[in-house]
Amino acid sequence: MAPQDNRPPPPPHRPGAISLFFVCKAAVFAAGFWTWLVVLAFDEGAASGMHLLAATGAITTTLVSVILGVRMALQANAAERHAELKRLLVDISWNAFAAAGNAESPANVVPFPTMAYEGLTSVRPPGDGDRDRRR
Repeated sequence: MAPQDNRPPPPPHRPGAISLFFVCKAAVFAAGFWTWLVVLAFDEGAASGMHLLAATGAITTTLVSVILGVRMALQANAAERHAELKRLLVDISWNAFAAAGNAESPANVVPFPTMAYEGLTSVRPPGDGDRDRRR
């Protein structure tokens, strides 16, 4: 029999530092462009190509940081849903395995239990293996 593994399950995959790095990088560039645009706006001069470049950079980098942030949030949400789905599949599989071990009669199809039964366990009572050897 294999030794029991009492370690907690691994956490679900979450978007890591790479995604967060690019979101923060785009936000820093956006802050720089917005600062440059504010400095140019308070300068005593007519609008020039530098103003247009600062405004274009500020808008573009802001949109990029928002889009990357939304993408990272959607990935984190999808990872949580995927982990929950995997847990649900393991529960269903375990319930079917337990039902097969406690089935009263041999059959090709094991019905999936829809309610929790008090006697439903995955461990067979002593001597239950003798029934299998007699066949």
